[in-house]
Amino acid sequence: MTFTVYTKSNCQQCVATKRLFDRRGVPYTTVDLDADASQIEVVKALGFTSAPVVTVTDGTRTIDSWGGYRPDKIKELASIN
Repeated sequence: MTFTVYTKSNCQQCVATKRLFDRRGVPYTTVDLDADASQIEVVKALGFTSAPVVTVTDGTRTIDSWGGYRPDKIKELASIN
């Protein structure tokens, strides 16, 4: 599985999300929405309007996604990763 965290500058929930991924040892890719505005459309297409947004893909499709700081979801990912 691949984990992507869409973030924005000065976003405390984004920092907390990445920090918890790091602490739990879950590898992820960061997409900075401020640096690549075209990725905002990806986030909007998923139905989100604020950061952070986390997507979980199985290589071909998105199997889960959520917005905001969700330690419960990250803990779940760490247990199966």
